[in-house]
Amino acid sequence: VKFNNCAGNKGVRYETNSLDFRVRADGTMYAAHQVQMPSKQLILMVTAWDPQTLGRWEAIVRFLVAEKSQHNGHKPKGRKTVPGELAQQQSDTLLPWRQHQSVNGLRRQKRDWVIPPINVPENSRGPFPQQLVRIRSDKDKEIHIRYSITGVGADQPPMEVFSIDPVSGRMYVTRPMDREERASYHLRAHAVDMNGNKVENPIDLYIYVIDMNDNRPEFINQVYNGSVDEGSKPGTYVMTVTANDADDSTTANGMVRYRIVTQTPQSPSQNMFTINSETGDIVTVAAGLDREKVQQYIVIVQATDMEGNLNYGLSNTATAIITVTDVNDNPPEFTTSTYSGEVPENRVEVVVANLTVMDRDQPHSPNWNAIYRIISGDPSGHFTIRTDPVTNEGMVTVVKAVDYEMNRAFMLTVMVSNQAPLASGIQMSFQSTAGVTISVTDVNEAPYFPTNHKLIRLEEGVPMGTVLTTFSAVDPDRFMQQAVRYSKLSDPANWLNINATNGQITTAAVLDRESDYIKNNVYEATFLAADNGIPPASGTGTLQIYLIDINDNAPELLPKEAQICEKPNLNVINITAADADIDPNVGPFVFELPSVPSAVRKNWTITRLNGDYAQLSLRIMYLEAGVYDVPIIVTDSGNPPLYNTSIIKVKVCPCDENGDCTTIGAVAAAGLGTGAIIAILICIIILLTMVLLFVVWMKRREKERHTKQLLIDPEDDVRDNILKYDEEGGGEEDQDYDLSQLQQPETMDHVLNKTPGVRRVDERPIGADPQYPIRPVIPHPGDIGDFINEGLRAADNDPTAPPYDSLLVFDYEGSGSTAGSVSSLNSSSSGDQDYDYLNDWGPRFKKLADMYGGGEED
Repeated sequence: VKFNNCAGNKGVRYETNSLDFRVRADGTMYAAHQVQMPSKQLILMVTAWDPQTLGRWEAIVRFLVAEKSQHNGHKPKGRKTVPGELAQQQSDTLLPWRQHQSVNGLRRQKRDWVIPPINVPENSRGPFPQQLVRIRSDKDKEIHIRYSITGVGADQPPMEVFSIDPVSGRMYVTRPMDREERASYHLRAHAVDMNGNKVENPIDLYIYVIDMNDNRPEFINQVYNGSVDEGSKPGTYVMTVTANDADDSTTANGMVRYRIVTQTPQSPSQNMFTINSETGDIVTVAAGLDREKVQQYIVIVQATDMEGNLNYGLSNTATAIITVTDVNDNPPEFTTSTYSGEVPENRVEVVVANLTVMDRDQPHSPNWNAIYRIISGDPSGHFTIRTDPVTNEGMVTVVKAVDYEMNRAFMLTVMVSNQAPLASGIQMSFQSTAGVTISVTDVNEAPYFPTNHKLIRLEEGVPMGTVLTTFSAVDPDRFMQQAVRYSKLSDPANWLNINATNGQITTAAVLDRESDYIKNNVYEATFLAADNGIPPASGTGTLQIYLIDINDNAPELLPKEAQICEKPNLNVINITAADADIDPNVGPFVFELPSVPSAVRKNWTITRLNGDYAQLSLRIMYLEAGVYDVPIIVTDSGNPPLYNTSIIKVKVCPCDENGDCTTIGAVAAAGLGTGAIIAILICIIILLTMVLLFVVWMKRREKERHTKQLLIDPEDDVRDNILKYDEEGGGEEDQDYDLSQLQQPETMDHVLNKTPGVRRVDERPIGADPQYPIRPVIPHPGDIGDFINEGLRAADNDPTAPPYDSLLVFDYEGSGSTAGSVSSLNSSSSGDQDYDYLNDWGPRFKKLADMYGGGEED
């Protein structure tokens, strides 16, 4: 291959796209090893490049593969290969339809040839169209033949990639090929005469696009994330990176090799990792990974095709981030060997000391989280150590109250470890153990009653002042000289007293078992014991007194009332008794009738049923209806026994055939005769009559009170001139009154001659003289009602009625006044008028007497 770069070809290097062939520095091409050629033609791409100028030049070299001689490679005798024949063999003309002639001169059709594949390099620079091959039939000497091709790339998409000269049969490629777009084409060549008749059978043409190294390797991810445990041994797998090359993977163009370019940081070694050049697996190559020193490495990985040839191959890079994960290779250690704390006695859930540790592992991970244990010094389990999740400190906490009188101090030995076990080969540090000294401070504790609740037993009814027991408390503060005082806290019946100094309990009243304060024969009281400490403390104790029953309650007869027929029959009275005491001071009971009065045993009898029940019945054949008090003596079985004489009221009444008292009989049995019943009814009638008369009298009196002012004589009525009104008008604007309307008219003729009707007097009169309705001498009560009703109808039907703040008529003042005109009243300033007589007119004129009396003094 001859090449000239116009600079003397100094330093120019050659390479091919095939691993089977090489090019020497002088341009000579040779086979790198023995090659089996699968086809009759081979096309290679030869590249010349200058390392100094980085210039690249390419050329296509086509080899025609010659067949070996059938006689072991020897040439036929008498035959010499002339240069013309060699040139003919190397021609690019294909005769797929050659015909052979037989010995006898007849033509024999031979099977069509199999056309070897046609190789076309991709990315060719042209010029286009570029001839690939010529196809011809040996019949073209006899007739005119037209050639054509069909298939993908010819008459099918992509269209017109290949074309053929229909006359000469030369086949061309019309544009650059891209193997990554399409690696091969399958076409069919056709030969027809001028009429379109098929001359030869179609021939298959296979066109292969020869790959060129025109694609760089591409990583699947630009950034890869992986992790490896700290302290991992060399050869530990970390991650895999992968790059793909679009070129042909069967050639060097698509064979990718990996290498590590840089590693950051380069500690503790610059080569902590290596990568498998073919698979992309990254593994550790050196020891010394320590998360506490380097937590992350950034590795730049390069992928190069051409089997990693950096001179010829194309490269690309990606970033691998390797995180060093933590392992528990650092045991926790206490920051100091001893800790101290203080706790008051009888306190729980109190933090008495904080234990601080140091752990270089990853915070807030199982390798860092601390767990504390108490090894010794707390056999009773008074303390526990809880871990603060934020600071990882150990909080020594009291979970069981401590007693100063029992233990004044505790010496604890504690150990700390992690949630996760230590890594292999790591030993616990001696600093993982520490001592904790806890001092207990004394506080004033409340006295307590050793026996709480205390139960005593005694009989009820013990006299007041009896000593029952001594209920004393104990002060746990043995090292404090304190006095204990006692008092009552709860004594519902106020039956007990307690000595304030020694706790002796005595009775303040008689204890009664049958009291409402007793529950299940037990009386309960609570006492308080307080010391004189600072501050004072107190405790309570409960005393329970079990009262033993004595026979102190006589039985009571039940029922208290009953009824029975006046004639003896099966109708009897069942009686029993109730006793507040309990067994054995209750039944069986004894029921008996007293001997006095004698009529009791004469009329009645008692039949015993059992220890608790008996029957009372008539002894005689007939007993008059009525109510009888029958005394019965009931005796209990106590020791000594108690008895009680109870009265049962028995109603004796006539009965019907069923043995039930009749209604009349029941009334008669109540002790009322016919005369008494009639007298009661008469009294009820008289009482109702008196109530009715009282109601009628009250209504009449109310009616007279309403009509009293209208029925009184005008001459005797001093209120005829001055009347009280409930409404005086609408304010200051209504104060301009015509006082002449209040004067007594001189004559009543014009009023008497006025037609009947109601006059509107709630507006200012037009006339000079006032007019009043005529009032009869003896008015009838009905006139007032008619007057009011007519005035109401006139006001309701008058659309020009004045507003509410005008003068209104509220009362009927009569037909006139015997007094003089009010307008004639005037005030005298001469001072010769004597008003002392006003004091004699009574309390109604006291105000006027005060205002005008003694005018000289004012």
